[in-house]
Amino acid sequence: MEAKKNVLRGARLAEAVRGPLLKIRNPQSDAAACFRQAIEVARRQQAKSLELRATTSLARLLRQPGQIAEARDTLADIYGWFTEGLDTTDLQEARALLEELS
Repeated sequence: MEAKKNVLRGARLAEAVRGPLLKIRNPQSDAAACFRQAIEVARRQQAKSLELRATTSLARLLRQPGQIAEARDTLADIYGWFTEGLDTTDLQEARALLEELS
């Protein structure tokens, strides 16, 4: 059981790291797909902090004309889930990005 958890954590981490690297090569397709996959893995594992990080990265990527509403709405959904720890770096960054996208 522990080995399975480690594999899932490793996959989640790999997707979170892979996204920024792919963003350099092909910002819209490869990186967005990678961030979306990381979000799905985090959701399946009920890992809200990792879902927030991947969603914040996706929102940064989508921060351009024609995609701002998607970026804002996607980030607002996960940000709204948190009721505690609002002073953490991840939540502060998400809040600042939401303000920028509004």
